[in-house]
Amino acid sequence: MHHPTKGTGANPLRRAADRTRTHMHAAFALTCLLAVIAGFALGRAAWTDGHRTAENVARHRHTVTATTVGETSYRAGDQPSSRPVTVAAATWRYPTQRPHTETIPVPVGTRNGDTVRVWVDDTGRAATAPPRRADIVLNAVAIGTGALAGIVLAGGALVAVRLRIVDTRSARSWESEWAGVEPLWSGRLRPGQGAGDD
Repeated sequence: MHHPTKGTGANPLRRAADRTRTHMHAAFALTCLLAVIAGFALGRAAWTDGHRTAENVARHRHTVTATTVGETSYRAGDQPSSRPVTVAAATWRYPTQRPHTETIPVPVGTRNGDTVRVWVDDTGRAATAPPRRADIVLNAVAIGTGALAGIVLAGGALVAVRLRIVDTRSARSWESEWAGVEPLWSGRLRPGQGAGDD
């Protein structure tokens, strides 16, 4: 049952499977560290890109005062689970007094002739507002956290599979070695051994 070990003062009871388990646990710890670094780097990159994009969009967005010219109605949201949006036809002038009339989202309770603020692009057409800082932060956190979780889960799954293989092989090895030792240890005869056999 003796397995040679490497190094001065090495534990003779420490088997190859034990060393493999130690290496796998160390590999998982390293994977977690790399996941934190990668998650932080991707989150920071998403924040930088999102901030740069928001600044670029903001340079081409303007708010103007529009006047509603019709009654409000409801329009389905952008997503299937979104709530309906209150909209109304409105008119405004941008740029240089150029008139525009479009159907835009308005607050609930808006009446014909009310004024509302609307975001427009450089040509004066209705446009979305620049991304908010909170949205950029949430996106960066989601990307960073997703990367971290994905790497940890993938690394954990690989380590778990490897440990399962090591445990299975170790159990088979123990059974094989015990089958050779147990008859001598217990005094029980092995198959094919006579009472006078040594």
